[in-house]
Amino acid sequence: MKYRVLGKSGIRVSEIGFGAWTIGLDWWGKKIDDSEAIRMLKRAYDLGINFYETADMYGKGKSEKLMGQAFNEMREEVIYSTKWGYDMYTAEQVGQNEIPQKHDPEFLKFALSQSLDRLQSDYIDVYSLHNPKMDAIKDDNLFAAIEALVKEGTIKSHGAALGPAIGWKEEGIEVIEKRGITCLQTVYNILEQDPGRDFMRAAGRNKIGIMVRVPDASGLLTGKVTADTKFNKNDHRSFRKQEFILEAMQKIDNIKPIASNKGWNIAELAIKFILSQKPISVVLPTMTSIEEIEMFVALSDGQYLSESEAASIEEMYEKNFYVRPMAK
Repeated sequence: MKYRVLGKSGIRVSEIGFGAWTIGLDWWGKKIDDSEAIRMLKRAYDLGINFYETADMYGKGKSEKLMGQAFNEMREEVIYSTKWGYDMYTAEQVGQNEIPQKHDPEFLKFALSQSLDRLQSDYIDVYSLHNPKMDAIKDDNLFAAIEALVKEGTIKSHGAALGPAIGWKEEGIEVIEKRGITCLQTVYNILEQDPGRDFMRAAGRNKIGIMVRVPDASGLLTGKVTADTKFNKNDHRSFRKQEFILEAMQKIDNIKPIASNKGWNIAELAIKFILSQKPISVVLPTMTSIEEIEMFVALSDGQYLSESEAASIEEMYEKNFYVRPMAK
């Protein structure tokens, strides 16, 4: 496992992080029981992963509780990154629909205290706003309260996670350039490079670390999803339209020669393309088994793309990988 520094925080994080939403929710077509979740967390640590990313709302605190149980006797050896801002305490989530947000100083302190209890910790390494809208990002009182928590040591650094869908360019640039964050989490992969490229340019100017989620484009870049794959309604990937998947399959066919020339499969190329970008601090693949953890960890080996090779993939992206868009 290779390690990088998370932006200007000085925190040393594994290139591959553990996105712990999968152990709190069954939104990836698989329900993971608690004992298996703890085995996964500990196996990830044994393989060199020290960065564990979650949110209070994943399973209404379940994900945080499992992390706290797994690492309660080795807190100093792991990095906890969690998120806040959804009022899961008074609103009931139905399916995957969003619940009301509450980004204010009072709720910040309440949500933080609850996460600390579940994580069995007296501090959080990275505390991020969860899918903040522009009004939260422009709230001076909110960020003054966050900075006060950093000063007292209850949180070591703070960031923002953008979403829920890909995009949020204006919010991302605003929070990078004006709010002193350590890190920004966004969707970025070979097939979906924007607005990630804009964020990386801004991050480079401001010494911000980028955390990448959905690096495999919802499984399309793993080789496990085909044009015939059907996601059930509870699977988070069911939002992907069939025309997107069919077009993506054509793009992937045009990318495969690049992977073959490097002796890689498409999943290897997908992760190594991201790790070739200097502003990237950590990649968060979706992992639902120990076998998947082992596979992704093995890709952190320092053998990535050269600048020219990465640029060639960016050029292909700009040309839609030479695929004619499907008629809508």
